[in-house]
Amino acid sequence: MKILIVRFSSIGDIVLTTPVVRAIHEQLPAVEIHYITKKSFASLLAENPHISKLYTIEKSVSEIIDQLKAEKYDCVIDLHKNIRTLRLKQSLGAKSYAFDKLNFQKWLLVNFKLNKLPEIHIVDRYFGAVKAIGVKNDHKQCELTFNSSHVVNTKEAFDFDPKSYLAVAVGAQFATKTMPEEVLASILSSINHPIVLLGGPTDVERGKALEQTLKHHAYPVVNAIAAFSLLQSASIVAQAKTILTHDTGLMHIATAFGVPIVSVWGNTVPELGMYPYYPNNKELYSIHEVKNLSCRPCSKIGYKSCPKKHFNCMTLQNTDAIILDLTERMNA
Repeated sequence: MKILIVRFSSIGDIVLTTPVVRAIHEQLPAVEIHYITKKSFASLLAENPHISKLYTIEKSVSEIIDQLKAEKYDCVIDLHKNIRTLRLKQSLGAKSYAFDKLNFQKWLLVNFKLNKLPEIHIVDRYFGAVKAIGVKNDHKQCELTFNSSHVVNTKEAFDFDPKSYLAVAVGAQFATKTMPEEVLASILSSINHPIVLLGGPTDVERGKALEQTLKHHAYPVVNAIAAFSLLQSASIVAQAKTILTHDTGLMHIATAFGVPIVSVWGNTVPELGMYPYYPNNKELYSIHEVKNLSCRPCSKIGYKSCPKKHFNCMTLQNTDAIILDLTERMNA
């Protein structure tokens, strides 16, 4: 049986498909799994032991559609589900199965604050797409595999021993998912452990500002933002004692390595199903959010700035509770 799995983006969403990939490979005899994603995210899957062939695109499936047609797939598992994947499935002509995006329920929650969403993780909804081919959720965590060339020696790079430091994902794809610099700095200034700041190119200025604010911190603060590849950053997360993160890709990467997670939520809400996936170890993560705000969630993804201008979902965070949570996990 030859199966094509489709998920084009983004970091967290792709990591969250890995339990499905593993379960298909382990539960179906003689199965061959192919996966298609965007080239910018290929490193997340390049060394996945359950994937036989990885196809990538820059922008359009038309770039490789002839190659995909030649594969003659038995079925397509659509874990993205949009107009582009619909066209892909029509072009391939194979049986296809997709997960339920629950767009109407999300719309109700965002626009009327009426929660009709099922209380299940998005990974469980992904597994709904493979139920018809006899695959069940194995209730194991996500996976991210890479070779030793991507492993950062934290002792050499930062003079930090593994499991001695706090990793901090300083940003997120949208500003409304991200703590203001002064809120994040107030939290980090109370952490009595080494700190490594992580993020991508869009977080560089934010990282510099935090580094400057924390320059007199009692413990070393290393600004590693945009200094390492995605997999190297994943390696740094894997060796951390704990990670402080927003609703972002590094949060989901942390679940692949069993790293304790302290997550801080702004305009998005865990009810959308994208909270850390620890099916057997819920104690490994915590969620900090400002509840009972009439404007939250204002979006299922985020905005460049708060639509209401007050940004209460982040400015009103209980920083003392976050500090206590981090301190307990770092000292455990």
